[in-house]
Amino acid sequence: MTNGYVDLKYEPKATDLVCEFKVKSKLPLKKAAEHIAAESSTGTWVDVLTAPPYLRNLSAKVFYIKKPYVRIAYPIELFEPGNMPNILSSVAGNIFGMKVIDALRLEDIQWPLELKQSFKGPLFGMEGVRKIVGVKDRPLCGTIVKPKLGLNANDHARVAYEAWVGGCDVVKDDENLSNQKFNKFEERVEATLKAKEKAERETGEKKLYLANVTAETNEMLKRAKYVKDLGGESIMVDVITAGWSALQTLRDANDDLRLILHGHRAMHAAFTRNPDHGISMLVIADVCKLIGIDQLHIGTIYGKMEGGKREVVLIEEEIEMEHVGERFSRLSEYWGHIKPMFAVCSGGLHPGHVEKLVKTLGKSIIIQAGGGIHGHPGGTIAGAKAMRQAIDAVMEGYTLKEYAKTHKELAEALRYFSKKK
Repeated sequence: MTNGYVDLKYEPKATDLVCEFKVKSKLPLKKAAEHIAAESSTGTWVDVLTAPPYLRNLSAKVFYIKKPYVRIAYPIELFEPGNMPNILSSVAGNIFGMKVIDALRLEDIQWPLELKQSFKGPLFGMEGVRKIVGVKDRPLCGTIVKPKLGLNANDHARVAYEAWVGGCDVVKDDENLSNQKFNKFEERVEATLKAKEKAERETGEKKLYLANVTAETNEMLKRAKYVKDLGGESIMVDVITAGWSALQTLRDANDDLRLILHGHRAMHAAFTRNPDHGISMLVIADVCKLIGIDQLHIGTIYGKMEGGKREVVLIEEEIEMEHVGERFSRLSEYWGHIKPMFAVCSGGLHPGHVEKLVKTLGKSIIIQAGGGIHGHPGGTIAGAKAMRQAIDAVMEGYTLKEYAKTHKELAEALRYFSKKK
């Protein structure tokens, strides 16, 4: 059933959800677009006798075709408000498996205000995180405890402490550290929060510890509550492997827990990396923002992870609500109560990247370096100092080379990491 799904004269309503797809098919693009619109709304592969005339008002409409892109408008009535799995099962569901499509990529979604308002969004958002940490006008300095796996709870806490006293604002668990035998969750959280408090007393600065609570949903909620009960203020969750339902449940519970929610995007590249097939990271970022993640990994441009400048810049602008769309003008840029998220740059960064990173993305970012801090020849404290010095240099208008003349940790980092390209 594909007839009636293309109307190039149709003008999307303010209440429509609009998707942009990149399409590859042996069929003519118009015909392929009809199949996509039908399968993702009211149609199927054949006309059925159970379809009454009023269904036409609920059918998706292909209103734009320019090879290889098509834009499809979906009436808001097709979706259950506040139900992200339902929405994604529709616009990013069966369509990827259709034989008539060789490749398909969901590039962007324009969300109607009514659907935006049905989600809670970040509890704190970028400004809320800044207020808690007490850092108003520079990138936050963060690290990930390394090695990512294998350390016991006490050694994990020691590494975190050294990073904090060296100058890091944020220390987090890595994405695959959970509740393994060598490092039990409760022992790690208790030891690391004690180390955080010690570092705060010694430095006079507020610090954050992002404990990875990713697990089966009920267990994840227990772990989040455990962090809260011990005085923690922030947690981390692997947003994709945990799943959208679990993420919404965690966000609901966070009305009472009131913890900063840090989103790691582990597994995203399984469907975001192929430029012709899958879902863009831009869409994933929107989903996380609507559900209510406060800060999210977006890529680094200059580090070890795939993700070019254009993509990362677009994602940052989107989660800070400045993105206006490269290919189509959005009908509603207003996000209502949905707060801007904090963009996190992480993956192969070291102090030598800070200058270019801030120049490209600005100061509204969290710069996280794992090996780029712990791999410093002087150790973790020196590595954290070097990263903080690099941030201070850029904020004060110095080049890294100039600042390094009077800051030995930065000088040593620049020499060492320049050889690791």
